[in-house]
Amino acid sequence: MRPGLLLTISATVLVFAGMTATADSPIAIAIHGGAGTISRSTVTAEQEQAIREKLLQAVTTAYEVLQNDGDSMDAVISAVKILEDSPHFNAGKGSVFTWDGKNEMDAALMDGASLDAGAISGVTNVANPIALARLVMLNSRHVFLSGDGAVEFAIEQGMEKVPDEYFFTERRWKQLQDLKDSPELAAAEPQFQIGTVGAVALDRKGNLVAGTSTGGTTGKRYGRIGDSPIIGSGTYANNRSVAVSATGTGEFFIRGTVAHDISALVEYKGMTVDDAAREVIFEKLAALKGDGGVIALDRHGNISMPFNTEGMYRASIDSSGKVTISLYDEKAEAE
Repeated sequence: MRPGLLLTISATVLVFAGMTATADSPIAIAIHGGAGTISRSTVTAEQEQAIREKLLQAVTTAYEVLQNDGDSMDAVISAVKILEDSPHFNAGKGSVFTWDGKNEMDAALMDGASLDAGAISGVTNVANPIALARLVMLNSRHVFLSGDGAVEFAIEQGMEKVPDEYFFTERRWKQLQDLKDSPELAAAEPQFQIGTVGAVALDRKGNLVAGTSTGGTTGKRYGRIGDSPIIGSGTYANNRSVAVSATGTGEFFIRGTVAHDISALVEYKGMTVDDAAREVIFEKLAALKGDGGVIALDRHGNISMPFNTEGMYRASIDSSGKVTISLYDEKAEAE
């Protein structure tokens, strides 16, 4: 366990000892590592421990940025990069394979203060797509770059181009082979359709930022793009309301403009972030027969992490300094 962390309740809830924010300047961070068919029967004990450790590393690293008066964008980037560098998540190093055996990644970043945003899709050979999304936001006049153009921009900006082998993991490769052997698995097994990482943060200046990164879906074809890099669908931030990062079957999140819908309910209807997020996930998204979840954070430091799947990898540190790490739907398991 890292210095400054004190185990208090269980393996999933901790307190950031001696490092809580003051009442008049709340800071908070929430992250996710994907939603879907995530139950104790589908995750080994070794995998669960490794995933929890990586979620803890990501959320505490980001919190330390905020605690040291860093900004929310740096916090989000730091958390997402840690998840992108891990083979346990479908982003960066752990990205799934397309039908042609490639790794094509998408990412987006949005600043709630300025409403500036940067997004990339169909990118190959970039270890940290979230960092490239930031460069698009800060160093170009564009919001969204894709494919070879995005990779060329990355190289122009000094990013290192990593070899294909960097992204190879035996587990992801086997998923593709299994899918090719039995294409009907794409409809029957949700793990072939989902997987994303993301973070939302609130800094001492009251600024909200959201970031999302994904390898897409196993066996995707035809240059498919999901919701993650689409501003308002999988990623959105506005200091007047909330920061949101989504995970799930992207087509439904695009159709429902899920991330912006949550923001609009908070800003225009005065709903709490939890009520807004739950209405969108459990009512509007469900009505479309969509599956997945979101992490949402408002300007007061309130966090909501609803999902309508069996589980969602998620972690947070709220404005009181409490750390929560969860993988499953604990309420459903208790019933």
